Amino acid sequence: MGGEFKFGIEEEYFVNDAAKRDVARAKVKEFFASCHENLEDGITHEMLEPQIEIATKPSADFAEARAQLSSLRSSVGQIAREHGLSVMAAGTHPLAVWARVRPNAQPRYGKVMHDLQMVGSRTVVCGMHVHVEIPDLATRVDIMNRIQPFLPLLLALSTSSPFWQSQRTGLLGYRLAAYRELPRTGLPDLFADEKDYQRYIDTLVAARAIENSSYVWWFIRPSLKHPTLELRVADSCTRIDDTLAIAALYRCLVRHLSRDKALNAGQTGASRAINDENSWRAQRYGIHGSFVDEATRSAKPVRQMLDETLALVAEDADALGCRSELDLCRWIIARGTSADRQLSLYTEAVGRGLSNRDALFGVVDWLSAETTGDTMVRH
Repeated sequence: MGGEFKFGIEEEYFVNDAAKRDVARAKVKEFFASCHENLEDGITHEMLEPQIEIATKPSADFAEARAQLSSLRSSVGQIAREHGLSVMAAGTHPLAVWARVRPNAQPRYGKVMHDLQMVGSRTVVCGMHVHVEIPDLATRVDIMNRIQPFLPLLLALSTSSPFWQSQRTGLLGYRLAAYRELPRTGLPDLFADEKDYQRYIDTLVAARAIENSSYVWWFIRPSLKHPTLELRVADSCTRIDDTLAIAALYRCLVRHLSRDKALNAGQTGASRAINDENSWRAQRYGIHGSFVDEATRSAKPVRQMLDETLALVAEDADALGCRSELDLCRWIIARGTSADRQLSLYTEAVGRGLSNRDALFGVVDWLSAETTGDTMVRH
């Protein structure tokens, strides 16, 4: 069961000074060296020094993916503690000031930062990526077009970035507001076919605007390294359950769209603009808002959109063996996203008379403990 559409999950975490709760400026190199020495493949650096990315191996089984994620989170967390550090999964860091965050010194990232300048330095964000195997490029490009109306829902379910530089932003998912300062981000254009997509990539590479397609950072893209379609719209999910729920929904949608080639076919410029509007609504309101429905020209609550989508892919969930993971999406609606929990903790702390900074310390402590499964939360 579920042997097709293999998937892999990548999660980006912030590396913190455990005492200061801010992003780490010391012992980061030693931490990475210990990770590489003690863990198998699946640990990589990111664009900024106090960030780490973990990746599961390709799998068709969500129980296996959960075990990999749990092990990687726990192991990385333990190594971090040995160096006086902690790791946390969130779309943005509640306390970090971008101007004080060091870029990664590796050659690839040095070139990227030279090109991006300040907008690169400001990208103090972490995302969660899901790869689903689709061997044929033509199918990957076709599904990349037709899955776009579902991307705002996947974003809303993942929101974990309500704070930026010690400020409450008023958004549930601020990460993409910062990330979209970069070029080649946001929704992909609606490509006519794989030749149209390849012409875009080949032209930019030939003109030396980019080195390869990995420098295209859309919400969703064909992977350069793997025969997969890579979801990139989601915030880094604090809870493993949320990661698996979103991965399951995305995988089911890919399978469904591969079977129903008429679904969302023939999208127009208006369609893409509506998808972009709904992406903003997901950033602003998370699961508490509504999405513009092009067919009915009405606004549908996120809960209704989720119910309709889950009904749409029910058969796919059974075929892929991930019904229980898919049902976790309803649990996100019921108890809220990471952003909701962060805001609740912050509001409660301020209500008890704590300063803004002390209230944010409590948020960081919860994020760190929840990420690694450490029940020893500092109060």
